[in-house]
Amino acid sequence: MQYNLIKKSEFDKVKSYSGDWATKMMLFADMCRYNTLVAVKKAGSGHLGSSLSALDITTYLYLNEMNIFDVGLDSPDRDIYFSSKGHDVPGLYSLFYALGILPEEKLLMLRRLHGLDGHPEVRQNGIEASTGSLGMGISKAKGMAWAKSYQKNKGHVYVLTGDGEFQEGQIYESLQVTAHQKVNNITAIMDHNKYQTDMLVADVNNIEEVVQKVLSFGWHVVRINGHDFNTLKKTFDELKKVTDKPKMIIADTIKGRGVSFMEKPLTETFQGKTLYKWHSGAPDDESYIKGLGELTEKINILSSNLGIEKIEIPENKAEGKIATKLDKEFVTDAYGDALVEIAKTNKKLVVLDGDLSADCKLRKFEKTYPGRFIENGIAEQDMVSMAGGLARMGLIPVVNTFASFLAARANEQIYNNAGEQTKVIYTCHFAGMIPAGPGKSHQSVRDISLFGALPNITIIQPCNGEETRWATEYCVNQANENCMLRLVIGPSPERIELPKDYKFKIGVGAELTDGKDAIMFSYGPVMLHEALVAADYLNKIGFGLKIVNMPWLNKIDKVWLKEIVKNQKRIFVLEDHSAVGGLGDRLLNTLVEIGEISGKEFINFGLREYPECGTPLEVLEFHQLDGKSLAQRISGIENIETTEAVKQKYTADAPQ
Repeated sequence: MQYNLIKKSEFDKVKSYSGDWATKMMLFADMCRYNTLVAVKKAGSGHLGSSLSALDITTYLYLNEMNIFDVGLDSPDRDIYFSSKGHDVPGLYSLFYALGILPEEKLLMLRRLHGLDGHPEVRQNGIEASTGSLGMGISKAKGMAWAKSYQKNKGHVYVLTGDGEFQEGQIYESLQVTAHQKVNNITAIMDHNKYQTDMLVADVNNIEEVVQKVLSFGWHVVRINGHDFNTLKKTFDELKKVTDKPKMIIADTIKGRGVSFMEKPLTETFQGKTLYKWHSGAPDDESYIKGLGELTEKINILSSNLGIEKIEIPENKAEGKIATKLDKEFVTDAYGDALVEIAKTNKKLVVLDGDLSADCKLRKFEKTYPGRFIENGIAEQDMVSMAGGLARMGLIPVVNTFASFLAARANEQIYNNAGEQTKVIYTCHFAGMIPAGPGKSHQSVRDISLFGALPNITIIQPCNGEETRWATEYCVNQANENCMLRLVIGPSPERIELPKDYKFKIGVGAELTDGKDAIMFSYGPVMLHEALVAADYLNKIGFGLKIVNMPWLNKIDKVWLKEIVKNQKRIFVLEDHSAVGGLGDRLLNTLVEIGEISGKEFINFGLREYPECGTPLEVLEFHQLDGKSLAQRISGIENIETTEAVKQKYTADAPQ
C-alpha cells in the first residue's frame, strides 16, 4: 500500500497565486481533502465525513481571517480557532501540514504512538483545546475570549461545533451565559452537515429551528452556505461590524464534501431512516482509490482554470487484496442478542441509547422492539435521568453509550437515581484503553472508580460472548440493585476459553491457567489475552502463572478468594483501567480483611498516567501492559526469551 501526500510546496504554489480568489480557495481545500483521505486510510480509522464537510470553513479562516502567521502561534494577541466536536481533526491536521504548522511525517502518523491523536490534543502544534467529549467547546471558547478582554489582548476566538453536538445540555448553558456575560469577541460556527454518526440529526433528536433558538439566547445569528467562499468572505466581513453580541454562523454543509459517494447516504434505510456510511472508519481499497481519483480530477480542473502550473499529485496504490473474514469475537454482539432474547419474556425491559445504536449493537433490539427502544441522541444526562424516571415507574431501563461519556458526564444523575433505591442498568461500551486510536477522550479508564463509590451497584465485565449473555441476563432478571455492565467495543484479541464446569456466580472468578509461582487476576478479553500471553512466556522458562478471570469488579466472594490465594506468595492484578479505584484496590482491601496479605507480594499493573493514542500493541507496549512486558516485569528478565540460557538465568536471578 502506498501513502503519499501532496507536498507542502504544491500548497505554497497555490497560496502565492494572486488571481481568482474563490477558485484558489476551492483548490487549496480539495488538496487538503486529498491528504486527509490518505492520512485516514493509512491510520486505518478516523472521521472522514466531518473532516471533509468542515474543510472549506477552516481553509477560509486560516488563509483569510486568522492573524497567527502575522503575530505567531504563541502570541497572546493571536486569533484562536478550535473544533469543539473534534471529529474533523484529520482535516484540520491536513490543513496544518499545508500551512507548515505540522511536518509531513506527523500527518502520516495519524492515530499512531508519538504521532497525531485521533481527537484534538493541545500537545499537538496548532491545537488550541483538547476536545472529543462533546458540548464543551463554546464554554471553553468563552473562557478564552473573556481572558483576552481581561488581559487586554487582541485577537478573536472562533469555535466550530457539530449539529448533533447541539443535543448536549452544556451547549445551551454556554449560549445563555456567553450573551449574559457580554463576551462578544467570540464567533461560534456550526458545521451543519445534517448527519450525526450514521443517521440524520432530524431523525435522532431534532435541533431545529436552530437559528431561532440561538437568537433567543441573545446571539447575533446568520445562516449560510458553508461551502461558498464568496459567501464566507461576505459573512465574516459583516460580522466584524457586530460588536455588541457574540456571533454564530449556522453553516449548511455536506458531510463527505468533495467525494461524490461520500456526500450521499446509503440507499439502505433502517426503520425508514436514512443511514450514512462515512462518519468514521477508513475507506476500503476500492473507495480509497475512487475517492482520490475524484479529488485528483477536481484538483486538475481547478488548477487549469486558474492557469497555474499543474499540481503534482503523488501516486497512491491500494493492495487490492480481498478482505478475509477473521474469526474475531465481539462481546457486544452477544450483548445485543441477549437483550432481544430477554425481552421476549421480560416485558419491563426498556433500552435507551445515546446516538450509538450501531456501535453498541442495539440495532437488532431497535428493529425487533421499536416501542421499547428510546433514542435520546447526544444527551447523556437527560438519558440517565429519564432512565431514573422509568425505573421509578417499575420498568427496567438499560442505558447505553460509551463508558467515558456515561460514567463521568452523567455521574451526578447516576448517583441521584441510585439513591432512589431503584434498579437501572448502565452499559458502558468502549471501556478500557483499546481501541486507542481515538485518544484519551474516548479511552475509559476511570469508570470503575466512578461507579464503584455507589453502595448499591454491581459492576461486571465479561470476558467472552457466553459470559456476556450470562451477565446481561443476571443484570436484567436477577440483580436486586443497580448494575454497571462494562464492555469492550472492538474484536477480542482471542476467544477466551472458560472452564467447562464454570458457573457464573457472584464474586467468583474462573481459573484459566494453572500456576504455583504467582497468580494474576484480570478481566475483559483485551487484558486477559495479555495475561495469557504473559503466562505463556513465563511457562517456557519454568514459571507457573495462574490466570484468573474476575468479571465481578466490586463483588468478591471471600471464601473463594481465601482458597485461591492461600498457597500463592505473589499476587498480581492486571487492570484495563487506572491503577486507582479498579479491581486491584477492591482485591487488596478484601485480602487485608480476610488476613491473606501478610508475607505476600501484591502488585497492581494499571495505568498511572493518561492513556496514550496509537495502535493497540503500540499503546499496550508503551504502558508496559502487553504480555511480553508483563512477563518481563514479573520475572525480572529484561529480554525474556525461551532459550535454555534464559531459563537458567531466571533460576539464578528471579526474585524469591
